[in-house]
Amino acid sequence: MVTPLTIQALFAVPFGELQLEDCSRLNRELEALFLSRENDEHRNPTPSHAPQAETFESRFNLFRWPEPCVQELRRFMLDAIGRMVLETTAVTAEDLARLKLHNHTWFHVSRYAGSFVAHNHPMASWSAVYCVRPGEPSPRHPDSGLLRFQDTRPGANGYLDAANLTLRRPFALRPHELRLREGQLVIFPSYVFHDVAPFYGRDTRITVATNCWFG
Repeated sequence: MVTPLTIQALFAVPFGELQLEDCSRLNRELEALFLSRENDEHRNPTPSHAPQAETFESRFNLFRWPEPCVQELRRFMLDAIGRMVLETTAVTAEDLARLKLHNHTWFHVSRYAGSFVAHNHPMASWSAVYCVRPGEPSPRHPDSGLLRFQDTRPGANGYLDAANLTLRRPFALRPHELRLREGQLVIFPSYVFHDVAPFYGRDTRITVATNCWFG
């Protein structure tokens, strides 16, 4: 007698997604504010990557801004990260309430051909990206503006043949690609490498990113 085959997902990476309903009013307020501050006063003075003219990166103090729209977004994003911690770890609600949450938070505005190179955030535990404006799609460039997460298993695709080339999620040996929707929040461990493919829309692509750590 042969027992049933048991399959489990070892070394899995938790990804959280949440949609902010009725987000149009908030996002238009955020968009107007960000575009009005897309200048040298609010530009990140010490970028970790070579600055790109097509993509503006703000300072990392966004959640300290007093504007109501920023504080509304702050509550939504940080509450969601707290929920992610409770759902994926042994931390209890009481434990979480005793911890101090620290964050670096900023916005990106990308115009035609704007992109962001692959990187991770090694000095944080959880990261998140919120979509203020996804930007228009480009029929000629189907990967325009995609947020791509790289496989965390180095060498896993070192040998591919017909028996592993089409592995299904969560075992697939390929990047996880997302075309963000307006109001969509994506939460992931900060160690995961990710990038943004060049954006070829005629308008703007606007996102807010945060890195969080607890102490």
